[in-house]
Amino acid sequence: MQQYVTMKIDGATIRAVKGSSVLDVAVECGICIPHLCHVPNLSDIGACRLCIVENVVDGRSKITTSCTLNVQEGMEILSNTERIRNLRRNIAELLVAEAPNSRAIQDIAVRCGVKEVRYPFRNNDCVLCGRCVRVCEEIWQARAIGFVGRGKDRHVDLPFGVRPDFCKKCDSCIDLCPMTITPCDGPMKPGEEYLCGKCESQLSMASGAMEDSCVWCELGKGFGCARYV
Repeated sequence: MQQYVTMKIDGATIRAVKGSSVLDVAVECGICIPHLCHVPNLSDIGACRLCIVENVVDGRSKITTSCTLNVQEGMEILSNTERIRNLRRNIAELLVAEAPNSRAIQDIAVRCGVKEVRYPFRNNDCVLCGRCVRVCEEIWQARAIGFVGRGKDRHVDLPFGVRPDFCKKCDSCIDLCPMTITPCDGPMKPGEEYLCGKCESQLSMASGAMEDSCVWCELGKGFGCARYV
């Protein structure tokens, strides 16, 4: 039998299933918290940091990822403060600078209000979101790919760079990778990267008091935003 807790997100009182993540509860209630590494039915690792919120305890707030934070009785969450918006915007800006050739990341940049990219474009093909690693391990139980190295040398790879015999060739790693969906105008060549922003009109309904609400826009549809899964 499911147990429930009563908590607040942005002032709204919500009855949520005990053990659920703050992100899942927010999305279910139509509260928009941008996210990239989260995939329904997979464990959450808080890799992208986009889903950060303020968890208010005894009048003091702590910033944490909402995907790794479980709801508790009496919990108070703030997901759309100026502090959170500024931090989230900077994270999205860093992501699009790192990998501009991803429609998913370009969409997220728009969703977070990024207007310009102040960081050098790198045009990398991975942002270490871990979606591929987790689906391989948790759904297919193959562990055919994983994280290798630490710090700036950390990357996703096959064991010793060779596809193992136990790889099931399911292509789930490709299907969930945000880098497989190219921008609408096609791939950007090195040195010609830019912030697309063409989908900004999708947010026309989410202005003013509606900034923290999901308006069922098309942003994220291509890479499995929770609203479309």
